[in-house]
Amino acid sequence: MKKLVLFLLLLPPPVLADDAGLFALYAHGDYDAAIKAGEAAHSAYGYAVAARAAMADAVLRDSPCLPCLERGEKLARAAVAADPKLADGQIWLAVALGYQARLQGLARAQMRGLPREAKTALEAAVADDPANPYAVSALGGWHIEVVKSGGPFMARTLYGANVSEALGLFDRAARLGADNVAVRYQIALALAGFDPDQYRARIAAELEAALRATAVTSYEKAMQARTAELKAVLGASRPVLDAKVRKFQGYP
Repeated sequence: MKKLVLFLLLLPPPVLADDAGLFALYAHGDYDAAIKAGEAAHSAYGYAVAARAAMADAVLRDSPCLPCLERGEKLARAAVAADPKLADGQIWLAVALGYQARLQGLARAQMRGLPREAKTALEAAVADDPANPYAVSALGGWHIEVVKSGGPFMARTLYGANVSEALGLFDRAARLGADNVAVRYQIALALAGFDPDQYRARIAAELEAALRATAVTSYEKAMQARTAELKAVLGASRPVLDAKVRKFQGYP
């Protein structure tokens, strides 16, 4: 028995996944494994990948899952605490807060300060990584979401949110992530949730771009499937379109 204990003590420690390995777990859709490995890495990047995996898992569920979103928030906060300059941590923190706000409603979200905290996180991400299409498109989505929720006057007065800023950010994100399935899909989804009649041409163009792009992760393949579903109902009645958009945006 003593020899066995000594042998075990002399064994090298288990090798944790490096950055490439962590992303590979996420890219293959092994979200639980990516979360565990990311946490075990005890690094800003590891926590950020874990947060991204947690959010992918939450978004892909058939119905909203608040505990899943809270797990994503917790992991993203760990990434931000480890390195506030890492854009990925800030991005997934804002995304987690945004999805929670949709579940909890405007009043609760305002009480918790979610819109302002999400904006702060996204502005930090864009400042630290201005060429990151996820950060830029997410900040554009934040502007659209706040205007939709509170109206143009309140959105501008309380949070400095406006549609023209959102559209400019979407244009920039589309250039930065021209072949990025998730970015082009999210732009289309945000505009479809805001005013599908006014922005129908832009929505259709973004959906086409998402369908033409090559999906490089399991999540992007799922988003491409959703892109096809959204395109199929773009010309349908508003109740049909609105129901699909709300489901994909994570509303209850």
